[in-house]
Amino acid sequence: MGELIGYGRVSSPSQSLDIQIEALTTAGVSREHLYLEKASGRNRKGRAALEDLLGRGIRKGDTVVCTRLDRLARSTRDLLQISETLEDKGVNLKVLEQPIDTSSPAGRLFFTVLAAFGEFEASIRAERQREGIDAALAKGDGSPFKGRPTTIDPMAVRHLHDDGMNPTSIAKKLGIARSSVYRYLQTKNE
Repeated sequence: MGELIGYGRVSSPSQSLDIQIEALTTAGVSREHLYLEKASGRNRKGRAALEDLLGRGIRKGDTVVCTRLDRLARSTRDLLQISETLEDKGVNLKVLEQPIDTSSPAGRLFFTVLAAFGEFEASIRAERQREGIDAALAKGDGSPFKGRPTTIDPMAVRHLHDDGMNPTSIAKKLGIARSSVYRYLQTKNE
C-alpha cells in the first residue's frame, strides 16, 4: 500500500490554503506529503509544486488526494494529461468533494468516460477547423492563412512624420498604437 500524497492550490497569493490543508490532513495525508502552491490553474506554467509532485513526488501504489478536481486541473486537456501521468506511474487519484477515486472500478470508469469526452471534443474541433479551411479554399480566396487585412496606412504615417509630427501625435491622429508608428518609421529608415 502506497502513501497518500496531497495537492492543494489557490489561484492568488492573497487566498489561504488552510481549508484545503485541513481537509487533506483529515483525509489521512501527512503534512510532509503535502504539495501546496499559490498559482493560477489555467495551465501548468508556474505550478512548481504540481510538477514536483508528478515528477518525483509519487511512486507506484500512491494515491494523490485533492479537495476538488479544479484544484488539480482547470481544463479537460490538462486533466487528461495529469491522469495519464498518474496512470502511467501506477498512482490513483482521489477527490474529496467529488465522487472520484480511481482505485475503484467506478472511479476508473469515470476517467475512461472523461477521456472519451476529451477525445470526442478534440476530434469535433479538428473537424470544424478542417471544414473552415475547406470553405475558405473553395471560395477561391487563395490561402486562408494570410492573416487579417492591414489597417494601417504606411504612407499616412510617413507623410505625417515628414510634416514634422511626432510619433505620439501620429498615433493619436490615426488611432493606432505608438509602437506601430515606430515600427513603420523604422522600416522607412532601413
